[in-house]
Amino acid sequence: MSYSLLQMSIESVSMGEMSVHILVTGVNGFVGAHLFRELTVRRTFDVAGTVRKITGGDTTFIDSGAIDINTNWSAAVTGKQVVIHCAARAHIIKDEVKDPLAEYRKVNVDGTLNLARQAVIAGVKRFIFISSVGVNGNINIHPFTEDGQPNPADLYAHSKWEAEQGLQQLACETEMELVVIRPPLVYGPDAPGNFGRLVRWVEKGLPLPLGAVHNKRSLVALDNLVDLIITCIDHPAAANQVFLAGDGEDLSTTELLRGVARAMGKPARLIPVPAGLLQFGATVLGKKAMAQRLLGSLQVDISKARELLGWNPPLTVEEGLKRCFETKKD
Repeated sequence: MSYSLLQMSIESVSMGEMSVHILVTGVNGFVGAHLFRELTVRRTFDVAGTVRKITGGDTTFIDSGAIDINTNWSAAVTGKQVVIHCAARAHIIKDEVKDPLAEYRKVNVDGTLNLARQAVIAGVKRFIFISSVGVNGNINIHPFTEDGQPNPADLYAHSKWEAEQGLQQLACETEMELVVIRPPLVYGPDAPGNFGRLVRWVEKGLPLPLGAVHNKRSLVALDNLVDLIITCIDHPAAANQVFLAGDGEDLSTTELLRGVARAMGKPARLIPVPAGLLQFGATVLGKKAMAQRLLGSLQVDISKARELLGWNPPLTVEEGLKRCFETKKD
């Protein structure tokens, strides 16, 4: 087995000091918060986290301030072996800014590369970047793979792809190892975004015209994504690789809604309207993008993570959906 620089660094430390020193950015975000909690309960990790703004005199986290090309990360990266960069700008209201792509770039490209350069100076061995499957595209006929041609579907994904390219160049020029993880839709307790909307629709008991959708979409449970990230912290084969994340089970929108309803203990009020008619209606109403997310297919192939890392998603989709609502039921 070929060992990475990080693995050799860890194994050179005495058994009494085997903790891997980790920095997680964006620990007040959906993924970052769960990852931070999971890492703190594992004895083999010594973890610190950053947030954009400390409130109430909290000393648990490091205040990174606004993330851009000028952010000073020196206090956060000093003494760290691994940086896991979860922080990102994911949403911009286009009408409120003149150049939305430039706004995404400030955080997702310039801010990321600034952090990575300072990590190199601090001697960080591995940089794990949480990207997006949107780098591959937002619709497909055949499942995406890591070696497919990137085709960023929107400005957010475009900024993530630019960041990936910059990080890959930095990794080539330095000894810091890079791991890129591209998740599809992430679901879990109180998930934001599209999954949160689906949950609210089911929760309200609204009749939905989505009972005859036969697409296939890959998702990833929050716990599965966090497990993959943790696997990549010190796995020697993860060095300088890109991985797609997923549950390994693809669902249609109809199946997903039924699964959500079952997990919530509520009826799924789904009306079987033909997908073609829904697509036409959405186009007329100017909701083409929303229709694509609900009616189109987006599948990912996670064979690389399975074969190279020996990783398998610990939760099934059914188990992942149940965990979304366990706290609310208690």
